Amino acid sequence: MLGAIYTGLSGLEAFSKGLQTISNNVTNLNTLGYKATTTKFSDVFSYGGGGLTFFGDENSIKVGNGVRFSDANVDFGQGDLQQTQGDLDLALQGSGFLVLINQGKTYYSRTGQFVVDKDGYISLQGNSDYRLAVLDSSGRAVAINLDTKRTSKPVASTTIKFADNLSSSATTASVADLSIFDSLGGKQTWQVKFDKDSTVLGQWKVTVTDQTGTEIGTTSLKFTGSTVDPATAKLTITTTPTGADPLNVVLDFSSGVTSFSAGSTSTLRAASVDGQGVGSLTKVTVNSEGKIAITYSNDKTDALEAVAIADFRDPQQLRRISGGFFENDGNGPVRLIASGVEGVGRLLAKQLESSNTDLSKQFGELILIQRGFQASSQVVSASNDMIQQLFGIRGQG
Repeated sequence: MLGAIYTGLSGLEAFSKGLQTISNNVTNLNTLGYKATTTKFSDVFSYGGGGLTFFGDENSIKVGNGVRFSDANVDFGQGDLQQTQGDLDLALQGSGFLVLINQGKTYYSRTGQFVVDKDGYISLQGNSDYRLAVLDSSGRAVAINLDTKRTSKPVASTTIKFADNLSSSATTASVADLSIFDSLGGKQTWQVKFDKDSTVLGQWKVTVTDQTGTEIGTTSLKFTGSTVDPATAKLTITTTPTGADPLNVVLDFSSGVTSFSAGSTSTLRAASVDGQGVGSLTKVTVNSEGKIAITYSNDKTDALEAVAIADFRDPQQLRRISGGFFENDGNGPVRLIASGVEGVGRLLAKQLESSNTDLSKQFGELILIQRGFQASSQVVSASNDMIQQLFGIRGQG
């Protein structure tokens, strides 16, 4: 009978731990990236003496000794993804973990809100000690610093590509507001004017002026029928900005420029103008390939290293710590790869992973655990009553 009390007590202890597990799952319903813990119980048998029994046969030895709360497993199932406005709000769709580095130690997380901190690292919002890791050229996880990427150097303009139709019926046309940059990033605004030569069939005088109306240079464009004469398909305008390297800009008419009759209206335009001024860093995010993508004020974009994704053969070997982090205590190998590689999920920007706690399931298990606790307490109570009756035998008869 004392054994029955201990068996009932084991149930009270096990179900209390189960209740604690469920309460932790429920209270983390709105915790980003939280992974629910499953409740798991196992029976206990011991083969030994019969205790306070009158018989010690094999059947009495096989009577169980209660229950224990087993090591709970973490449910690594996918949580719902939330759309956000943060360029560095990151989540994984599928398996894998983000890699974070804190003072030489490595941690793993399923989701996170990141910012570029004062030291230039991409770190966890509110805790700059945790820095997002990328894959270096050797495939190792290292923290990335953007201080050397805050400025985009200028590139001098070299080519203006024209497209569409310069009407053969018109006498004049122009293409304005062309942004031209020198080697120092200085900007000029050019206008290219076309005046039809009245003496030479199909020939146009080309005049280039800057924003002040100052003439930069002149040349001639000639058409053979409706197509550009190959000899004039590429014309070079040369100028020397103050303090900068000389500019040699090619006016390229070789790609589809025509001269059909269209009245006095021409559709000739600049299809593209290369070159750029000095740019400052304006945006940092992650592109569809899982790489750090940066944008500058001069509209230049650049893709840097890929964000490191950790893949574990058995994630259950990870040790959970506070803050939604996991540690690898060396119980299993880790594979570091980029987003979308076979075996891991896809990294998404402007999204965060919600908790995967299933509230209805938790409440169902809560009822079962509550009933188990009540039943175990009844076992203890009944065993106590029987012992009291046993003690009452003394002096009877």
